Amino acid sequence: MHTLFRIFSVLPLWLVHGIGAILGWLVWGLSPTYRRRFVANSAQAGYTFEQVSGAIGHAGRMVAELPRLWLRDTPLNAVHGTEVVEAAWARGKGIVFLTPHLGCFELSVQGAASLWSQAHGPITILYRPARQPWLAEMMRTARSRSGIEAVPTTLAGVRQMIKALRKGQAVGLLPDQVPPQGQGQWVPFFGQNAYTMTLAARLALQTGATVVLARCERLSWGRGFVLYLENLPQPLPQDMDGAVLAINQAMEYLIRQCPQQYLWGYGRYKQPRQLPQSANPEEGATS
Repeated sequence: MHTLFRIFSVLPLWLVHGIGAILGWLVWGLSPTYRRRFVANSAQAGYTFEQVSGAIGHAGRMVAELPRLWLRDTPLNAVHGTEVVEAAWARGKGIVFLTPHLGCFELSVQGAASLWSQAHGPITILYRPARQPWLAEMMRTARSRSGIEAVPTTLAGVRQMIKALRKGQAVGLLPDQVPPQGQGQWVPFFGQNAYTMTLAARLALQTGATVVLARCERLSWGRGFVLYLENLPQPLPQDMDGAVLAINQAMEYLIRQCPQQYLWGYGRYKQPRQLPQSANPEEGATS
């Protein structure tokens, strides 16, 4: 498997994306559970299958491009909204970059790090190590590349994110993933309650950091990627319930700008998994 990763990392992007699109449709054909979830989630957001069927191929492209993103430097074709980030840096309170499972979200943080980490320090992200030793080591190396500080999904990791923001640095999160029990709350997402992390809102409210939205879209025919950066559509409310809801609404806003590249097959409305009380990384995160 390690050799296959190496091979995919050096293939031309057009070929990687072509293979990925085929893989995406193969999974669609072989998994009734995936098909049901994809159709149900996209319909909940108001889309017909025809409007978002392209997302099936993009899910496969996301998987196929990972070796390239983890093992090589992948430049962006263009970045829009750099002035938003520059204004956030000028406020001096740090930045919370938020992106949903949309497009090439791995490259969102890599692109931002390449632009600003030299002047403002690394971007801190959370990650959960893989169970396979070879993959865990590859993930650790790839996600702790120059300009990025990857920390574990533990209390210590959350504290490192708070520390980074208080130094005026940046952190990055995927707020549309389902957190473990005790680390979120039930909040509407496209009109249906979904268990939603409170960490993103907590980081912004505790530190006064500026929230910046990011989405990295794939160009057709393997021509590359474009990163879009923008402010929240509305100011973040200063209460936890309002802030978590506002972040969910911001993710909806981003997804509606490019629904053909969202992971509609993700179990967004599933029940959260249980964690031992001592393993909750948000307990005591106010320190």
